[in-house]
Amino acid sequence: MEFIWKAIIVFIGGFIMLRIIGRKSVSQLTLSTTVIMIAVGAIFVQPINVDTVPRTLIVIAVFVTILLIMEYLQLKINVIEKIIHGKAVIVIENGQLVPDNLQSLRITVDKLESQLRQQGITRVSDVKIGTIEPNGQFGYELMPDAKPLTVGEFKRLMGGMLPIQQNPPLKPADNIFEELTDKQNINHTKKFK
Repeated sequence: MEFIWKAIIVFIGGFIMLRIIGRKSVSQLTLSTTVIMIAVGAIFVQPINVDTVPRTLIVIAVFVTILLIMEYLQLKINVIEKIIHGKAVIVIENGQLVPDNLQSLRITVDKLESQLRQQGITRVSDVKIGTIEPNGQFGYELMPDAKPLTVGEFKRLMGGMLPIQQNPPLKPADNIFEELTDKQNINHTKKFK
């Protein structure tokens, strides 16, 4: 029975260590970080080192159960989701870098510019708001003048020139970045009922 508690302690310790390492997905890890994570994983498992197959299977079941419980709690309780999964961090606001947030995420300007280029963005000033998501990916909203023309906007433009058909005005959609900039908790539980 002691090995179940060891598995729980190792899981919590490993989780804390991975949160300390930061917001990089596996594809973004450097070779040295990958080697260190594998070594740390091997070191964490040493205390659980068990000799029998049933005990090994029970330890694996404990890890899987903990993971499933954590995922379920993240779906139901926003606070737990923020603690476990993290929250997007703003790194560009109104076309300006937010150096303190870049530093806290340990992301250089060169790495951020690389992510901008991968998204097809040529200037930081074109980004209204840019975030590093909990999975390490870059999220953004462009400035109004930098946004591409949408089909809906094109139809409205053409409707103004050629009054063939009147389109109803569009309802303002929820902006997913408002959750970050307004510092408010938006309840997402309605999606999972």
